[in-house]
Amino acid sequence: MAVLNILRYPDPRLHRVAEPVQVVDERIRQLVRDMAETMYEAPGIGLAATQVDVHLRVIVLDVSESRDALRVFINPEIVASSEDTKVYEEGCLSVPGIYDEVERPDRVTVRALDEHGQPFTLEADGLLAVCVQHEIDHLNGRVFVQYLSRLKQSRIRNRLLKAERNVA
Repeated sequence: MAVLNILRYPDPRLHRVAEPVQVVDERIRQLVRDMAETMYEAPGIGLAATQVDVHLRVIVLDVSESRDALRVFINPEIVASSEDTKVYEEGCLSVPGIYDEVERPDRVTVRALDEHGQPFTLEADGLLAVCVQHEIDHLNGRVFVQYLSRLKQSRIRNRLLKAERNVA
């Protein structure tokens, strides 16, 4: 397994739309293992392949307190969402140190494949629903800060670019 490099906003590769996985094979299972190790190491509760510069429709999540309930979604698709919404404070491994409130549907139904290529459907609410939507946004080339005002987006972009220059 390997810890992968996580792209940081405003890297343009974060806006690339991921391609569907054609075959769930050992290469995809290795990607899942590497993404899980990367997510846990970061530490985070979700990671999309787009964030590690692999533009395939793969996400890993673990919203458990014990950090031992990994969920894998290959080619995830939201097939239903509630009309009622909820505001959650979100953060992102690609936007380190930035947290802000985003309003999303409170419940979603997701259809995907697991790491063995088996189809499943999951009804999610609360934090799991938020995380699924956040990570699917990544696969669609969208970062959570795009839900914020242009002013906030500009400030976040400038702050992260400045931090990057200070490290270099």
